[in-house]
Amino acid sequence: MQQHTIAIYGREFNSSVIPYVEQLFAYLKEKGVQVYIHSDFYGFLKKQFNCPDDFLLYYNHGDLPTDILFLLSLGGDGTMLSAVSQVKASGIPIAGINFGRLGFLASIHKTKIIEALEDIFSGKYQLQPRALLEVSGSDKNIFGEDNFALNDITVFRHDTSSMITIHAKLNGELLNAYWADGIIIATPTGSTAYSLSCGGPIIMPGSGNFVITPIAPHNLNVRPIVISANSTLELEIESRTDKYILSCDSKTATLPTTTKLTIRKAPFHINLIRLESDKYFNTLREKLLWGLDVRNY
Repeated sequence: MQQHTIAIYGREFNSSVIPYVEQLFAYLKEKGVQVYIHSDFYGFLKKQFNCPDDFLLYYNHGDLPTDILFLLSLGGDGTMLSAVSQVKASGIPIAGINFGRLGFLASIHKTKIIEALEDIFSGKYQLQPRALLEVSGSDKNIFGEDNFALNDITVFRHDTSSMITIHAKLNGELLNAYWADGIIIATPTGSTAYSLSCGGPIIMPGSGNFVITPIAPHNLNVRPIVISANSTLELEIESRTDKYILSCDSKTATLPTTTKLTIRKAPFHINLIRLESDKYFNTLREKLLWGLDVRNY
């Protein structure tokens, strides 16, 4: 019988979910699964309970063996976003156990861990490729080798109540000068996150599009626009403070307005594990409460 090898990644979480982690580890030991666990996460877990001592540790992306079946993310959607930096362009699939709230990305409910892993080890799943965005600066290396985002890349105003002006060029042609609190450039995966809360559309994964969504624009007729994923977007920012904030999923940086940005599709994609019971529209209906009569609540 072939021994499976998986990686586990996570961040600090509430102690109330520790019983589910213990259940997971007991199952993996029973199945004889070889586990590589992120060293920082393992240090956190050892302080919470009597954690197994036969795990193999990895410290960064370069330590992961090439024969990893998949990486298991323990947490919420934020942890899943962070897990992208663990696998990068390796093609290693990611599955997420949801210890958080909404759970668009981390789709395995904490009470269904064993059933889900049985399906994965039995091959009862599909790999869903997800596009990423990549950002680069005109005069500096932003975020190093982690300059990519699964959800969105966002520009915000910094230390001012005044709006900023964002001059946007699409494939070299002027698109608009956004006068707003900022703008969001989101992937289809990120279209159900911050972009959605700012009035952006929901875009199905695999559509081959990104969306530009302004944040509280001064001109109310400036609306979100869907662009081809093959586009190149160039941004130049004006601000009274001569600074702005750039976020790339969970990573942030404060930049001078002299730094111009170039945003395009990343040269690789991420493979998400989707179980046979995990349907995209089911998730939308469940998470966004579609079809429910709010008068009953």
